[in-house]
Amino acid sequence: MSDGSGIALTTPYLDTDADQLCFSLDQHPREALAVRELTVSGIDVHLRLLGASHQVFAGPVRETVACLPGATGGLPDTVRAFDGWEYRFDARVRDFTPEEFSDEVAWVRRMSDTHPRALYGIFPGATEAVTALVVDPLAAGLTWRTWHTYPQSRRIVATHTRLEAR
Repeated sequence: MSDGSGIALTTPYLDTDADQLCFSLDQHPREALAVRELTVSGIDVHLRLLGASHQVFAGPVRETVACLPGATGGLPDTVRAFDGWEYRFDARVRDFTPEEFSDEVAWVRRMSDTHPRALYGIFPGATEAVTALVVDPLAAGLTWRTWHTYPQSRRIVATHTRLEAR
């Protein structure tokens, strides 16, 4: 895969909703539709697409944002410490008009196409159903952003995470 390229997924898009996404830092690896392994700021990073959800493994962190069996939906803002690291996660859900949604999805795809450390997937028959992840270096760690798009409700979940040495 070339840097920043999208993957045409073969798994059909399932009607999920932003409200069904859950956050976890203790999930084991789940079956991924696509994986990209990178080293950023000296830290091994695994970007993992799980359909309309993601996992990022970086240093001590195992971040999962997904529809998790038996879990109540919701994406909290959180700050935690891990063995000399500070972890910050925040998420927002935005609603769009049809035109705004199409424009925003097009922006996410263009940005991911040109970003050197990106992974994103497009679902068959649903070109506006996209899950995208990008990771960037920081002076003392790294940051990553994700987007989960829901064409049926014209909602986008955007997350932002920072992992920095303390």
